[in-house]
Amino acid sequence: MNPKFKEELFSWIKAIVVALLIVLISRQFFITPSIVKGESMMPNLHDGDRIILSKMTRIDRFDEIAFHAPDSDDNYVKRVIGIPGDSIVMKEDNLYINGVVYEEPYLDKQRSDLPSNQSLTEDFNLKQLTGEQHVPDGYLFVLGDNRLISKDSRYFGFISEESVIGDVKIRIWPLNTFGILK
Repeated sequence: MNPKFKEELFSWIKAIVVALLIVLISRQFFITPSIVKGESMMPNLHDGDRIILSKMTRIDRFDEIAFHAPDSDDNYVKRVIGIPGDSIVMKEDNLYINGVVYEEPYLDKQRSDLPSNQSLTEDFNLKQLTGEQHVPDGYLFVLGDNRLISKDSRYFGFISEESVIGDVKIRIWPLNTFGILK
């Protein structure tokens, strides 16, 4: 073999190995791609949307997160409603966190599509659902944006902060949204 060819080949192999190491380290510690399955976060996230999750950010109230489901082998994407120490009440389709009413603008589209006498989210408080007054340390209370069909903390209770995979930072619509793939 030509020494110049060997040198070029070794250079390419080295570049590919370094690139693979960067990708593996990034996926393990910083970011990871995922795909949304189901309709529980519609209309904000759709079935088939590709998302990029940040593993480095602090989780805050109202963040969209992916986590290992406590009731199956799946991963779920939901919105954080309660963080440790919060008391949560839903009354007449109004969200109260620690006694303060919070707007939920991400629900405006669904609310506008409902008949005037129907609520998007049934009334509840944490005590009724979980037996706890406040979200315990190390746990989160999550709800899907499509409240009428979402399987969330109202059904399976709190999720462990350790089960969180990451915070949704980027949404990449599937190619078929634009008629490219069928």
